[in-house]
Amino acid sequence: MVTIYEALDMIYNHITPKSTHIIPIEAAVGSIVAQSYYASFDLPRFDNSAMDGYAVKLADAGKSVSIKEITYAGDQRETGFSEGEVVKIMTGAPTPAGCEAIVPIEEVQLNGEEIILPEKIQSNAMIRYQGEDIKSGTCFLQAQTQITAYSLALLASQGISHIEVYRKPKVVIFSTGEELKAHYEKIEPHQLYNSNAPMFYARAKELGCDVSYLASSGDTIEALQAAIRNAMDADLILTSGGVSVGDKDFTIQAFEELGMKKLFTKVNIKPGKPTTFGKLPNGYVVNLPGNPLAAMVNFEMFVKPIIRMLSGTQSFYPPIITTQMRNDYRLRGGKYSVILGKWDGNSFEPIDNQKPGMVSPLYKADGMIVTTPQTDCFKTGQLVKMIPIKLDLITDKKEDFLM
Repeated sequence: MVTIYEALDMIYNHITPKSTHIIPIEAAVGSIVAQSYYASFDLPRFDNSAMDGYAVKLADAGKSVSIKEITYAGDQRETGFSEGEVVKIMTGAPTPAGCEAIVPIEEVQLNGEEIILPEKIQSNAMIRYQGEDIKSGTCFLQAQTQITAYSLALLASQGISHIEVYRKPKVVIFSTGEELKAHYEKIEPHQLYNSNAPMFYARAKELGCDVSYLASSGDTIEALQAAIRNAMDADLILTSGGVSVGDKDFTIQAFEELGMKKLFTKVNIKPGKPTTFGKLPNGYVVNLPGNPLAAMVNFEMFVKPIIRMLSGTQSFYPPIITTQMRNDYRLRGGKYSVILGKWDGNSFEPIDNQKPGMVSPLYKADGMIVTTPQTDCFKTGQLVKMIPIKLDLITDKKEDFLM
């Protein structure tokens, strides 16, 4: 049996990202970029006006001046203007040579065919300078970072239409157990609906994987190996159940006979001790417990970093949020334990009645804290380190956000 940190270190030391391919930037959201991208030109490409206004000389502050020209966005840059003159300029238009500031339209007074400028004009006001956003030759998108809608804005601003990204990990999921049926099937009184496989399928999708789901396998070596062979093209095979010490728990044996090298088989964690991580010739295997809550905990703890690493990102360590306990809480010490709880942005509240075989705490949990064997209680207000599970930072409470 390994510790939580030993299990994670084995994952960190064995997983490598998959191959890369080139795709249109519009199809790349959520993917991990495989190389760094550098600017081929400045952004902005030229000095331009940040407002509809007038390009002016500082010496003309407080004076009545004439309007020489009007420049619109997309026009050629004016060659220059003299003191006593201004160039009327629209937002985004190139500033004329010799421009020392832009005065917004609403800050001038009309004086017949001329305008009167304000008494005080700040040097360089309302001018967007060439390269102040991105300098030519600088890296604007680092390799091994996730593409977002805002990454696309950067790429599009440089005229980049296609990028190289890591291929999405292919995950194949199946469960074991004669008693398990899919949620769309009819069941007998002695049977159960399989809640683990749909949960893993959806969570892997959320993490950016291409996911396939195989029907539940029987409990025999032959049935298990048939399911494994059908999943051999996966980057990660994910199973639940059949990893304990029961009479029909043959999952690990079935994988080993087909070439899996075990890296760990038990983790000192409650719930979820019977968790196995192994390597096949062309992929990896995680066998999770059959109990839904235990399976969910170890998916978040161990499977999530595997998927993140297969995706190519460098951000695969568990994130930590320091928060405080909302109330007193006692637990049985002596083991490394995971406590699921609700988090309101200010404090963590453990969920009542969270047992390994339960399903309802999975929906309620916003995060989890992991305790050492020495911990047997928490006090209200005590600081704790929470690993977030879901971070939906939209709230149902209206609060004042102004500082």
